[in-house]
Amino acid sequence: MPSQTVPSTEPAGRRRLLFEVLIVLGLSLGQSAVYAVVNLLDKLTQAPLGQQTTTMNPTLNERPYFDLAFQLLDILFALVPVALVLFLLTGPGRSAFAAIGFTFSRPVRDFLFGFGLAVVIGVGTIGVYAAGRALGITTAIVPAALDEYWWSIPVLILSALRHAIVEEVIVVAYLFNRFAKFGWSTVTSIVVSSLLRGSYHLYQGFGPFLGNFMMGLIFGYFYTRYGRVMPLVIAHALLDIGAFVGFTIFGEALGLA
Repeated sequence: MPSQTVPSTEPAGRRRLLFEVLIVLGLSLGQSAVYAVVNLLDKLTQAPLGQQTTTMNPTLNERPYFDLAFQLLDILFALVPVALVLFLLTGPGRSAFAAIGFTFSRPVRDFLFGFGLAVVIGVGTIGVYAAGRALGITTAIVPAALDEYWWSIPVLILSALRHAIVEEVIVVAYLFNRFAKFGWSTVTSIVVSSLLRGSYHLYQGFGPFLGNFMMGLIFGYFYTRYGRVMPLVIAHALLDIGAFVGFTIFGEALGLA
């Protein structure tokens, strides 16, 4: 477990941390999880999941440059909770970036680990998605639906980076730190974090929930083993860039768009 995770034995301190965690999640991925559950219930009461489509990265405005402005604002404000948790993890003489391994101090090693994780998770994700579609428990997923402008690909790359940073810094680095202070075991921390990761993907169906839960188990173990979140951010970014940009460029040719 990373060195910054020191259990807090004071009940008052743990209660304060609990409220802190609930506020952070309420501003970020916990909120997303609630919306995902409601969205799933809405879909389940309309038609079988296998007959429905989930669209990611949609157009936000019909006018190109207003669409660009809204896309960039959406990305920017999504990163505010990350700034918040980095602030909360910072202490006297302690850099939150260094504490969670969110630095460029080991670029080659981090990239190699990240690339390896992306390959493993990517292959597993394709398998889980295919199985979910065959079983009718996963919606058809459109990873990107932006109109074709000069800025579409850069925005999709920024969107992928946004998702990678938000999820890995909050769901892994921050929560593992706080869970350890609650006195939770490493296994419990990994499982709870993975369940949260799966839950905010439920709007896509049950297959993505399972796939992201498994991804969380792998990422959680890796973080507790090496104490660096940067490889996870790299892996997640590579996966999303591949999905978002790959679909945009090759989706029509492959009959997916």
